[in-house]
Amino acid sequence: MKQPLQESFKRWKTSVLQSLLQYHGREDHATVRILLLACIGTVAMPLYYVIWQHFFPQEYESLPLRLVGIVLCAIGLFARQFSRRMLDLYLLVTLSYIFPFFFTFMFLMNHASGVWSESLLIGLIVLFHFDTSVAVKAYLIGTAAAVAAVAMVGDTAVLGSRLVLQQLPIHWFTIAVLAAAKISREVLAQEKLAGLGAGLATVAHELRTPLTSVDANVRGLLRMCSESAGPLPADRVGTVDALARIQFEVRHMNHMIDLFLLSATAVRRSLRPIETVSMEAVVAAVLKRYPFVNAGQQKLVALEVRRNFSFAGQSELSVVILLNLLRNALKAIQRAGKGRVRIVVDGGHAPPRLLFIDTGCGIPAQQMPLIFHRFYSFPPHNGAGIGLALCQEIMDAWSATIECISRESAYAIFILEFPQQPSLAK
Repeated sequence: MKQPLQESFKRWKTSVLQSLLQYHGREDHATVRILLLACIGTVAMPLYYVIWQHFFPQEYESLPLRLVGIVLCAIGLFARQFSRRMLDLYLLVTLSYIFPFFFTFMFLMNHASGVWSESLLIGLIVLFHFDTSVAVKAYLIGTAAAVAAVAMVGDTAVLGSRLVLQQLPIHWFTIAVLAAAKISREVLAQEKLAGLGAGLATVAHELRTPLTSVDANVRGLLRMCSESAGPLPADRVGTVDALARIQFEVRHMNHMIDLFLLSATAVRRSLRPIETVSMEAVVAAVLKRYPFVNAGQQKLVALEVRRNFSFAGQSELSVVILLNLLRNALKAIQRAGKGRVRIVVDGGHAPPRLLFIDTGCGIPAQQMPLIFHRFYSFPPHNGAGIGLALCQEIMDAWSATIECISRESAYAIFILEFPQQPSLAK
């Protein structure tokens, strides 16, 4: 009997883990946590009302407050359909209500009982597993609201009681420890990026040697063919064409290595603006530098300069941004089997902007909130997932913005807007 139960538990645990991994592949961590919180809250709110009301009665309990919490949690079950702005607003409201407000209010109304002291501490631990800035806002808003509500409907003497005040150092210490743990995770993420960059640099360096050897041998063979007297035999013409193709592929690979190295070094360098960059010049440089597969692919890209403009940034990092956008656009066209790319420099717009438009496969609506998240790639396993995240980090460092408007199977438009009058860092 015991063995079947263990096997059933293992199967259930495996299925839950697989479900969470599938969610992780489609959504960011915040969305997954909201879904889990919504599921747990929808069940726990009514369950603990029954427990604290009938099995272990507490001094104070409130069904209306729990019903509000149930409704908020139930709304969170549809988090995957939320836009990014809706998700952020929902997260702030729900976290503010459930953890700081509800738990603090019940803690105070029950005169700092042991049950609610522990419940409030657990609530704060859960709260600060979310983004720190959101958690701090929710903590301040919810706690202030709970104190105000108790002052209006409860015993105000409890607010200054020893039982309540002695909990504050414990809560603040817990928040400090959780914040420190988050900093450690962010350091690990930066180390992962640095390691990825170093790995790319090493692989790129190792590829240079055989590619250089192949290129030298091909040039030698082509020279021998060109030095032969008279017209080339039919079989030699095919050989020359093949050698020319090999030479083109070697140049293409060398350009791709340059691109990888550029992205790898950008991860580790300072992003702050240090020079004035001409948008038209940097776009032209990218189009000249990009390793197009053939002339046909190059003709798919059109540049339209309505009015040039300059911005505070870094030339090399500007190239990183545009190379990533161009590569993604050409991949989208390849997946769709149709489309073109149009790059529009629009300095006459307020603020000045660059439009990057492709009419390839587009991006599904449910993926749109995630495309700028680090280590997220679409389609799954299509690259390391650092390109667009790096682009956004660079743009943020320049006080500029990047956003995407897309329609699946139709188009994707990346809009890069720059400050009207940028000022360089000293």
